[in-house]
Amino acid sequence: MPDEAFDVAVIGGGSAGYVGAIRGAQLGLRVAVVEMDKLGGTCLHRGCIPTKSFLHSSELMHSMRGAGALGLKGDGVQVDWPGVLKRKDAVVSQLHRGVEFLMKKNKIQVFKGQGVIEAGDRVTVKETGQAISARNLVVATGSAPRSLPGLEMDGDRVINSDHAVALPQMPKSIVIVGAGAVGTEFACVYNGYGAEVTLVEFLPTLLPLEDAEVGQQLARILGKRGIKVLTGAQVQPETLKRKDGRVSISAKVGDQTQTVEGERVLVAVGREGITSGFGLEKLDLQMEKGFIKTDEHYRTGHPHVYAAGDVIGNYLLAHVAYYECEHVMEHIAGKEPKPLDYNRVPRATYSYPQVASLGLSEQQAKERGIDVKVGKFPMVGSAKAVILGETEGFVKIISDAGTGDLVGVFILGPQATDLISETALAKLLESTPWEIGASIHPHPTVSEAVKEAALAVDGAAIHI
Repeated sequence: MPDEAFDVAVIGGGSAGYVGAIRGAQLGLRVAVVEMDKLGGTCLHRGCIPTKSFLHSSELMHSMRGAGALGLKGDGVQVDWPGVLKRKDAVVSQLHRGVEFLMKKNKIQVFKGQGVIEAGDRVTVKETGQAISARNLVVATGSAPRSLPGLEMDGDRVINSDHAVALPQMPKSIVIVGAGAVGTEFACVYNGYGAEVTLVEFLPTLLPLEDAEVGQQLARILGKRGIKVLTGAQVQPETLKRKDGRVSISAKVGDQTQTVEGERVLVAVGREGITSGFGLEKLDLQMEKGFIKTDEHYRTGHPHVYAAGDVIGNYLLAHVAYYECEHVMEHIAGKEPKPLDYNRVPRATYSYPQVASLGLSEQQAKERGIDVKVGKFPMVGSAKAVILGETEGFVKIISDAGTGDLVGVFILGPQATDLISETALAKLLESTPWEIGASIHPHPTVSEAVKEAALAVDGAAIHI
């Protein structure tokens, strides 16, 4: 069977692969994508999208329970788990059809099956034997949930996030190991649906990659909601026991050992790059902590072989994967794109209240020797937050005292994941907090809290 010749062959049709392919086609490149599952990858089918569908339903359920405070009667509302799953599947299906349409619209050839690397310019589709030759190869194979040694997932009582989005029945109780974005989001999902939730984190705060104040306050909020939060807790996998449809495990907190139990244990301790099983070893690439190492243009050490998305282990976020593979295509097309400053990447956690951030935390900035000025504004000072009945949280803006540069932004509160975009644009345009504060924000909106926090950097906030 003769080779199919392309400018670029992409292994993986997830967030990096399909978006990069579209950008490549826009630039006039002939692009092939090899995908063994469904276009859209983890984000669309097992990650970002299904979990946010769950979260939307869960948060609405939580809000309806508190409807009395808004002058509404919401008695008798019940969770219809099959209906929740049906809604999730409908959302995923609609977006999946959209991705398929975009590939056809942009005349991108999609090969169904597992792509196996034969050389730096040649890939074979395992199932069909179809050979694809290309001047450039992009590895965009993504990531998979990481397991905890001794706490391997069985897909039934001990599960990961992939299993969690397809459970046929909602657990009435669950222990979640790991309180990063994934673990914290699922804690909110199940709590909103009425389950008993225990959230266990090894590090001192929830969302340990965020500013410490965010995790500390979020823990208090979730605790008041009935979620049992254990931080600084070391899970002891050898204590795992299954009995009568329940699972128990012990965690050491300080000098004390606590046993927690539920119908299931969800392991949410991070993700690892998918780097084996498709011939990557033939290219003799450099690896770093289980991820492919690249330069600032996402080139590997092999000529004309690039890698992008989760498999290179920067921020394991869909929007970062989008950017990285678009950059790859622009570099291949000779556009000389500017390397990404990862300090301007917005990060989002869809707990409720939401968390969003970019740049350095106050502690990280100080560790780098930056003399900081901090502006902070509580959501209770926002008229719109009061109207919404969501006054827990704050906006925190960190500035370089010497240069006035925007160093970091951390938002805990309603609509945080949308509000962060304003500051991401400010970071791109090298705006200062003063300029954010000088911009007129409509009233009443939660966005005013961003303005007030920016003004607070120089002690000029109005409503506090």
